[in-house]
Parts: sequence; structure tokens; C-alpha cells
Amino acid sequence: MTLVHRADDRGVAALTLDSPANRNALSAPLVEELDDALAGCAADPAVRAVLLTHTGNTFCAGADLTAPPDPHALVGLMRRIVALPKPVVARVTGHVRAGGLGLLGACDISAAGPEATFALTESRLGLAPAVISLPLLPRLDPRAAARYYLTGERFDAAEAVRIGLVSLAAASAGSADDVDKALVPVLDGLRRASPQGLAASKELVTATVLETFDRHAEDLIARSAALFASDEAREGMTAFLERRDPAWLV
Repeated sequence: MTLVHRADDRGVAALTLDSPANRNALSAPLVEELDDALAGCAADPAVRAVLLTHTGNTFCAGADLTAPPDPHALVGLMRRIVALPKPVVARVTGHVRAGGLGLLGACDISAAGPEATFALTESRLGLAPAVISLPLLPRLDPRAAARYYLTGERFDAAEAVRIGLVSLAAASAGSADDVDKALVPVLDGLRRASPQGLAASKELVTATVLETFDRHAEDLIARSAALFASDEAREGMTAFLERRDPAWLV
């Protein structure tokens, strides 16, 4: 089964996450397919920009707890998005959870619709948003990051814009079509730009994020691995999969 589909339209390659069985969660196969698709876009001179979108009502549910990707592979995927010499634009019309926010944070521009919700739920599982901090912390409002990292609260598209996670939100009473309308001037602007101009401009705005990857990736990968192997995280993930409260709930 193909988990990532590509469709091209006047220089924009749309990559659609299509893994309905696990709500587009980051399984090892999906991470590999998306990484390969992005590499193909980078090598294709006809591609001016990449549009990352999804099927169903979930953009990405985070890591697939039944078949999690290797943390090095996930870091490599996020770094590829950040370092890709072509802009990557996220189109979000559904929910984003945990590791999905890392995927979103790695993108250059993003638009979210009124049905989109966001949450960093790792702390509720005995985990932490470790490797996804690489693209998130350089871009998020620090006080908002502290709140949502710690509490796991859900927030909407307007709040995602306010804290720096999302670039623009469609009308609060709108639909998925309004996300597409909001993206029209963005994609038009990218089509009008020269390939060299886009690549050079992207280098400027991603330099700090790439420095964070190069400086902290190995440490955060080690932290993530240690947390996943802990007894508390095993209890948290088991409780989540069994749809029950974890042992520590007060």
C-alpha cells in the first residue's frame, strides 16, 4: 500500500499522507515513503514548491506506537524538510498530535482550517516532545511552548498562529475549501519566484533551525530512546492503546 501520493500542478508537488488505518501516524514505512518523496521533489527541476497535505480528518496523529520509526529516521525526515532547497507548505484541515507537530513545525509555511486542533500529548504518556523540539523550539513562543509541552492541552488554529506554529488560519466558520483559498496567494507567490531566489531565501530563514539540528539532534535522540524504554512510558503507552487511565492519574 502506498502511504504517500504525489500529484503535480504547475510547479507545486502535492504530497498527500494517506494512512487511514492509523490516522496518518508516523510509522516507519510512512516516514520512509515521505522522505523518499521529498528527495524526489528536491531532485526534480520542474518542482518549485512542495504542498504537504493529508486524507481524512487527521493531518498526523504523531508517532505510531505500534510501529514507531527509528528516531534517527524521524530526525532525518524533519531535517530534510527544513533543508530542502524548495519551500514546503503544509495544508492542515484536521487534527495534529504529538510528533505530527514536529512535521508541521519543519515546514516553511502552513495553513490550518477551522476543524484543525493541535496538542503535544507526550507528557501524558510518560514521554516528552524530544526530537520534535528541533524544529519547534526555535519557532514557538517560549511561554506557549512551556504551557503546551507540560499540559498536553488542545488548541485551535488561531492559537497555533499566535504561538508561531502555523502561518495562517482560514476563517473560523469556514471549511476545507477556505484553507485552499488562503493558500492561493502563497502558492502563486512561490510559482512567481525563481528557483535560485527561493533556495537562497529559504537558507536565510532556516539557518537557526538547522544549527539546532546539528547541535542537539544526537542528545535528543538519546533522550527519546531512554524515555521510550522506561517503565513509566510503557505504562503510559499501554494505557493509551487499551483506552484506560494510566496508573499515575490522580
